Amino acid sequence: MKPFLLAAALSSTASLAVAETWHPDPSHTNVSVTWNHAGFSLQTMQFHEVTGTLDFEPGDIAGAKADFGVVAASVDSGVEALDAELIGPQFLDAQSHPEIRFVSTSVEQTGEMSVKAAGEMTMKGVTKPVVFDIVVHNLGAHPVGGFLEYNQGEWLGMTATATIKRSDFGVDAFIPVGSDELEIVINTEMRAGGWE
Repeated sequence: MKPFLLAAALSSTASLAVAETWHPDPSHTNVSVTWNHAGFSLQTMQFHEVTGTLDFEPGDIAGAKADFGVVAASVDSGVEALDAELIGPQFLDAQSHPEIRFVSTSVEQTGEMSVKAAGEMTMKGVTKPVVFDIVVHNLGAHPVGGFLEYNQGEWLGMTATATIKRSDFGVDAFIPVGSDELEIVINTEMRAGGWE
């Protein structure tokens, strides 16, 4: 879909006739978290298991509701020993708090192909307000759908970014050697109606 058509679909009352609940494609959804390590490098970890839905009807941005989470124990830094620490009680405490979750409270359009989602994130049993800036890449039929049944239907592709302070959530071990600020980047392709 061309950018001007995408913008029209996001904001126009002449919406696409699709289901309202969108589900992330696990094979094309990536959640990464980046932090500064001792002022020498930027380090990144990823979460491989995602959950959640987006209730969204094109043309009704304000009515959109996001409920998105990751399984804390699915974290992968590329270093096995570090992963064990990250899921332990000093950091994510995945055994007691198995999910990190964001639930939106408001969504507003900020540009032709961008929106802002404010809401509450819960991590390690602490809930705090967080705002995600979202760039919408495409909305409509997936070109791969012409080859694979899995990709048929209506799709939404976007990137969401936010910066949080981990100390706000009680994850304050080794600050400032590992920075307090974390940058979260979510890249996802979502299909209307999911696969149920």
